[in-house]
Amino acid sequence: MSTPLNADLHCHSVNSDGTLTPTELAARAHANGVDLWALTDHDEVAGQAEALQAARAHGLRYLTGVEISVTFADVTVHIVGLGFDHTDPRMAEGLADTRDGRGPRAVEMGEQLAKAGIPGAYEGALKYVGNPRLIARPHFARFLVETGVCRDTAEVFRKYLVEGKPGYVPHRWARLGDAVKWITQGGGVAVIAHPARYKFTATEEYALFSEFKQHGGQGVEVVTGAHSPQEALRYADMAREFGLAASRGSDFHSPDESHVDLGLLPPLPDGLTPVWSLLQARIH
Repeated sequence: MSTPLNADLHCHSVNSDGTLTPTELAARAHANGVDLWALTDHDEVAGQAEALQAARAHGLRYLTGVEISVTFADVTVHIVGLGFDHTDPRMAEGLADTRDGRGPRAVEMGEQLAKAGIPGAYEGALKYVGNPRLIARPHFARFLVETGVCRDTAEVFRKYLVEGKPGYVPHRWARLGDAVKWITQGGGVAVIAHPARYKFTATEEYALFSEFKQHGGQGVEVVTGAHSPQEALRYADMAREFGLAASRGSDFHSPDESHVDLGLLPPLPDGLTPVWSLLQARIH
């Protein structure tokens, strides 16, 4: 029996909210036995050229990637794009519009934390940002850990930066249909990222999958760092029900913070169409 392909199609670099460069991620993926890799920074494709070059240097097969923030039913949902043309100006323009709200949102997050007795959080978070336009909650979390406010990032996201807690500021992201269009018009495949994280009702989740499919979405993450084995089986069933291909990605951000390292995920459940089978012509 053939060995399953070790594909890791979801991770982040310093170009968004990770702590390693694309070059360092490629080396880590190679060391961990990854066969097919994608860098999927939040709302940013600036690291794609470096990632592709580093993948080639290690003999890694590579798919271009991005993770686009969208608002659906007043919830932030992430859509991963794979195998698209990362130089497409329509993608660049759409992502620029999506990023524009992060700066003012971060300032307001800092103001909220100051009112809660934690001054200097915005300035502290900036120290962790490789790209100031992409300042996000993990950068604030690292500041709160560094200054001893919390023991680790898990404690941060129990006490701060989430709905109903100090530092939470909602943001209106791209529309679902726009994100899928930016990916597909560049020749790529759109994938719903870590669906178990969104805590939708069954009706809301069905609406998400239905609308996603109507817009041309073709995949869903089944095996990911945020999913339990039971959740992986559940979304395997959802993939079959909606006729979606299955993706696999660790959602790796940092050696010190991530639940699962690059390339160390279990295989996809049986009977699914791997998303990379739709993208053979787009693999570098």
